[in-house]
Parts: sequence; structure tokens; C-alpha cells
Amino acid sequence: MPSVIEKPSQLYAAIVTALRNSGLGINVGSREDFTDVGDQPWVLISIERDAADSRASDGRIAHVLTVSLQAVMHPASVNPRLAACDLTSALKDLVTDNRWGLPGDQCDLPTDLDAIPSVLISGTQEVCAWTLSFTQTLYFGALLLDDPLGIPKFARTWEVSDIDDPNQYTELEG
Repeated sequence: MPSVIEKPSQLYAAIVTALRNSGLGINVGSREDFTDVGDQPWVLISIERDAADSRASDGRIAHVLTVSLQAVMHPASVNPRLAACDLTSALKDLVTDNRWGLPGDQCDLPTDLDAIPSVLISGTQEVCAWTLSFTQTLYFGALLLDDPLGIPKFARTWEVSDIDDPNQYTELEG
């Protein structure tokens, strides 16, 4: 069973593990890890954004993360821009419907997949690349369906004077 996730870096680590185990023959890391394009292409991972969304049905706070995977090819390879496009296509196949081994109640499937040509600037060198971006929603925090005693409670706004007062909530029948 996957462990509980509590922070965005756990998504990053799960993606790194999945890409390294993918059999694509790539180096994987962040821009800070990148030193030079060698014989194997690089896939550089970054979390670009953390936006808000509605809470999950169990009350956890939603974090809509925008993730980028940049495929970087050796400049001397045959048509590096097309090779980067091909690698990005393989990455897209891997990303689609992937929760990276994280629990399904805390990690939605990726959405808004989009790949575009890009350039990696490393020192004074510009390297042809392609970048695949997608959003993935993670849910962090405690379940709000349970009070500290573990008894699920509810309240209807039209039946209570203060929806924020836990003493006005009643136990769920079940």
C-alpha cells in the first residue's frame, strides 16, 4: 500500500523513480543536477506551480501542481529537436494515467498534458529540447470527516446557527 503523502516533494521523488525505472535509457534530475548532455538524453523535472482548488470530498486541501519534464538531447545527435520530440512523446505515454505509485485518494491522474519545443541554456550553450507540462492534483492534510475521537459528524447550514461551531454538528448514522 502506498504511504501517505504530505508534501509536493514526494510527487517529485515518485516521478524521478518512475522515470529511472522506465527503461527509456535517460538521465533524470533537476536543472541543478544537469551538468552536460552526454551520451544519454536528460529529462529535467521541475514543479513550476502550486495552485489551490476545492477540497477533496474527505476534506483534504488540494494542491494543483504544474510539473514540467524537459527532454534534452545531445546537440550532435541526428536531428536533436526531433529526437527530443520523440522522447517527449514517450514521456507523454508514461505520464498519461500515472499516479506514480502514490495513493489514489491523495493523487489525481495527470491532466492538461501539453508538449512544446524549448531550449535549455547551460552556461553559454543552447541545447534543443522539448518540454512536457501537466497538472496533477495532490491532497494533503487531515481528513475532516472525523473529529478527534474518530466519529464522523455533519451539519446542515440551514439547521444550525453557526456552521463553524463543532458543538452544533451531529453524528452520522450508520
